[in-house]
Amino acid sequence: MACMHIRLNPARMGSETEVLEQSLRKLIVGQDEAIQAIVRVYQMHSTGMSLPGRPIANFLFLGPTGSGKTRIVEATAECLLGNSRALVKIDCGEFQHSHEIAKLIGSPPGYMGHHNTNPLLSQEALDQHFTCKTKISFVLFDEIEKASDALWNLLLGILDKGTLTLGDNRKVDFSRAMIFMTSNLGAAEMSALLSPRFGFAVQTQGSGETGRLENKIGRSVQEAARRKFAPEFINRLDKIVTFKPLGTNQLRQILDIELKRVQKRIFSGGPRRSFIFTATNRAKELLLREGTDAKYGARHLKRAIERLLVQPMSNLIATEQVRGGDCIRIDLDRSVDRLNFIREEEGLAVSAMTELVGFALPAAAMATSTSAPLETIRTWTSTLFK
Repeated sequence: MACMHIRLNPARMGSETEVLEQSLRKLIVGQDEAIQAIVRVYQMHSTGMSLPGRPIANFLFLGPTGSGKTRIVEATAECLLGNSRALVKIDCGEFQHSHEIAKLIGSPPGYMGHHNTNPLLSQEALDQHFTCKTKISFVLFDEIEKASDALWNLLLGILDKGTLTLGDNRKVDFSRAMIFMTSNLGAAEMSALLSPRFGFAVQTQGSGETGRLENKIGRSVQEAARRKFAPEFINRLDKIVTFKPLGTNQLRQILDIELKRVQKRIFSGGPRRSFIFTATNRAKELLLREGTDAKYGARHLKRAIERLLVQPMSNLIATEQVRGGDCIRIDLDRSVDRLNFIREEEGLAVSAMTELVGFALPAAAMATSTSAPLETIRTWTSTLFK
């Protein structure tokens, strides 16, 4: 047998993992460390290399509000399970007292209401979103710092052994679950460290000063977590990820993503009410100006989109000023500093619109509309749908 000497490349990823990474990068902006962490553990799980007898991964996401901590969990569920709501979400603000743990694991036998208690962390709850292709559960403990010590103690067994004992002694298996915990711990320290010359986020990438600042921020935020949580809790985590505040460039990208989601919402209303809209650069600048807030991050931008674009658009739909097959251009009226809505075309076929925006509707639905030239709206949609 001939002796082979072939250098292997351990940095390469499988095709499914590459698709996951590319999909996450289309949905999540400015948080590459978190994306890489999720992609790596998914690669290990898909090849059967995850540690047996424990969850697929235990993540703690730290950072200011509106930086994408919860959104990246929803995006991962959307990419792998086809539904951003295909997860078990525990709002830890509802578990600030030890007796409230019964809502998670159920009441033990003998307690009033034992038979009527449906535990939130049952095996059925974990497995309900499994698909034929992907059998992974996503469990999110949101704002974990608000939970009582009883919940943290409950988590110790889940994070270490991947099992949970319910009130009626049934066992719950977390070995096919990704555990995510989010917290705003360290946000104050992060704000204090960010120099005014950087704006409300670190804009310059690759410089030595920026790298040192990011490392200092990461250490400061993780120190805040270590002061809050016990060492045995920290030791059970696979990765602590610091989410950086979002800068103007990141918010511009998020704006385009959110506008695409609004367009998808319009198409979800059915073919007879489907229309296309595009926002000019001046309109986007207004949304960014009204939606930029260092304290609230991307959530403030989403509220600005709802208030300035979605609500007026809903009025146009309700009064039939906008109908199915229309193409609407949204521009800025500088005289009153608000958005203008102009109908540029009407009677467009659903097939034409779905071709432009990349949404797949049933063939029967697309056959219900009249046809129209694609070129009439191709230039308007090119800036929004890439």
